[in-house]
Amino acid sequence: MAVTSGFWNRAIQWGVAVILILVLVSLILPGVQTTGHRRRPQCMSNLRNIVLALHNYHSGHGSLPPAYISDANGRPMHSWRVLILPYLDRNDLYQLYRFDEPWDGPNNSKLHNLIGDAFRCPQDHRGARSTETSYVAIVGQETIWPADRVVKLDEVSDGLSSTLLVVEIANSGIHWMQPRDLHVSQMSRTINGKSGQGISSAHPGGAVVGFADGHVRFLSEMTPAATIEALLTIRGGETIPESF
Repeated sequence: MAVTSGFWNRAIQWGVAVILILVLVSLILPGVQTTGHRRRPQCMSNLRNIVLALHNYHSGHGSLPPAYISDANGRPMHSWRVLILPYLDRNDLYQLYRFDEPWDGPNNSKLHNLIGDAFRCPQDHRGARSTETSYVAIVGQETIWPADRVVKLDEVSDGLSSTLLVVEIANSGIHWMQPRDLHVSQMSRTINGKSGQGISSAHPGGAVVGFADGHVRFLSEMTPAATIEALLTIRGGETIPESF
């Protein structure tokens, strides 16, 4: 009887422990989801500022910036994110940047930690001192960011409101000053996809994207691959559902 009683006591203890764990998980998960939703507006504000800066750059230069500036050998040296600093009220940082050395050269390396939150989603911070960008261009032929030239907005025959300009990507691994982005030939046509790199975020249910007409929206994980493909091109002539 003593052995049987001890067995049931241990079983009850384990059962209570499991129940407590499940209760704690049920309490924590909604908090995580709520935090993700609460930080989405700040992420959208960040991306809206970037899109506005790109439009102001276009107004001043007659085109969008190049995805990157390369050296005489074609090696990428400077990112579009650096080029729009004056339009993000960071002309002070832009003036300290040197274009006669790479983005990670002796002088420019001293600036790596100075940008703050302008290029970082608060939900994807990975530590308060993270210098990774959460916002990238999708580069490649037929996109609004071809590698070999700049684009004027009036070249976008598919419509500015249905052409992606800048997108969110979680854990990009790209320093905000690095002349590197997401290449159209290497990305998945999904939102928060499990395989391959693509448009993604730490927000529940989707990711934030900015369009060439200046508007910013939350793009659902349920967006079909064909719709994402159509949003990538500037003159593909694809039909895009009104309620994508």
